[in-house]
Amino acid sequence: MSDYILSSETRAKLRKVSTASVATALYKRGLRNQFVQGVVPMERKPVTMVGQAFTLRYIPAREDRNPLTVFRERDHKQRVAVETCPEGHVLVMDARKDRRAATAGSILVTRLGQRGVAGVVSDGGVRDAAAIAALDMPAYFACPSAPTNLTLHEAVDINVPISCGDAPVFPGDVMLGDGDGVMVIPAHLADEIAEECTNMESYEDFVLEQVNAGAGIIGLYPATDDENLVKYDAWRERTGR
Repeated sequence: MSDYILSSETRAKLRKVSTASVATALYKRGLRNQFVQGVVPMERKPVTMVGQAFTLRYIPAREDRNPLTVFRERDHKQRVAVETCPEGHVLVMDARKDRRAATAGSILVTRLGQRGVAGVVSDGGVRDAAAIAALDMPAYFACPSAPTNLTLHEAVDINVPISCGDAPVFPGDVMLGDGDGVMVIPAHLADEIAEECTNMESYEDFVLEQVNAGAGIIGLYPATDDENLVKYDAWRERTGR
């Protein structure tokens, strides 16, 4: 469990950057496997998902252990995770990339939203996909899947290190989700990644203006010619961006 606490300042910065920029910044640090593979947004939201990870791990269900009556148990891990995921965090589920059964449905996701959770990510299936897409809260799943989670999944651990879409996720890591998918930012890097990506996207805004004005990309993107950095500094001074 990380001791890192995501500040409002860093959260605000990350909301303005893309998963693409974060992927590049992490790549520079040798981290190449931080993108959650195989999940898509149920609906593209106008606000980027940002929050620290609170995890739930599923193992393959065994038929004699997972009748519907297990939901009578008040300590059922899936239900407990929904009721204990902290406000502003993202519930991240490890379903072993098995999309044949749901890992959540509209009632659970609605409850998460009512509790102030920042988003939900699962590399498994989801039921009630249309209803979840209509909610304000960002939600990322592998695909719609009607069968109940008990068909194939048994929830066994809360807030432990997991794999989600082949990406390692540790409790407290920062999850960033946009229309392209979800990145996992190691907690100890979150502040510096937010700052670097803010500057990176400022430069890309400058580049787009140059390209739209007819400039070529060689030496401009990436910035391998010093003269372009001089132009960029002047652009920032002029625009305040």
